[in-house]
Amino acid sequence: MRAALWAFGLLVLTFLTLPILVVVPLSFSAGSFLHYPLPGLSLRWYGAFFASDFWLPALWNSLTLGTASAALATMLGVPAAFGLWLADVPGRRLVLGVILAPMVVPAIVVAVALLLAFGPRGLANTFAGLVIAHAMLGVPFVVVTVLASLSRFDRVLLRAAASCGADPWRAFFRVCLPRIAPGVAAGAVFAFATSLDETVVVLFLAGPGQRTLPRQMFAGLNDEISLTVMAAATLMVLLSLLLLGAVAWLRRPAT
Repeated sequence: MRAALWAFGLLVLTFLTLPILVVVPLSFSAGSFLHYPLPGLSLRWYGAFFASDFWLPALWNSLTLGTASAALATMLGVPAAFGLWLADVPGRRLVLGVILAPMVVPAIVVAVALLLAFGPRGLANTFAGLVIAHAMLGVPFVVVTVLASLSRFDRVLLRAAASCGADPWRAFFRVCLPRIAPGVAAGAVFAFATSLDETVVVLFLAGPGQRTLPRQMFAGLNDEISLTVMAAATLMVLLSLLLLGAVAWLRRPAT
């Protein structure tokens, strides 16, 4: 039975990773078409990526947008999670469900709603509007990871800090935050990854000056099939692996 479970797990893993294993070698192809076997190996498409006036600015836009939205999502998500954990009030589950709604609502619905909300307020086609939108998508991940960390935190420590004269703010920053810091950091990483991967909301809200890497990849596949897209996809895979490694490192047991 154990061997059957391992075999099934390997089959699922192969099914999930096979598209990635197909894309990465194509980014090193010396040819100009999406086909196997490769005619040779070359770094020409990476050179075209980093020398382009479209791809490299799109990468920097994605990194800047991801960093700003992850920071905002963390600043909003940590107090929300702490309040939900600390206060046992009626409607708590409803409030938590509303906060987590962006995780389950289809992206096209969120994008249309944001366009209707941001358009009259002048936030459409602006970098600030994208930061707010991506932060809204990242807040649920911060709330989930912080709540998981708070579930292992002893509330008695807060009462002990209060008995020693610490006000609520000092008790939170001196006692609680250092112990839930790995969960906060993991939530920020997930919020960054969510922003990095988002395409639909960007298509609706971004202007010509806010082209992100996923949007540029989408446009590149529509305009012409170039293996530069494969180079961009490989860089996205590499960045995703780095983020996954960061989350695994943050969640390691303390020694």
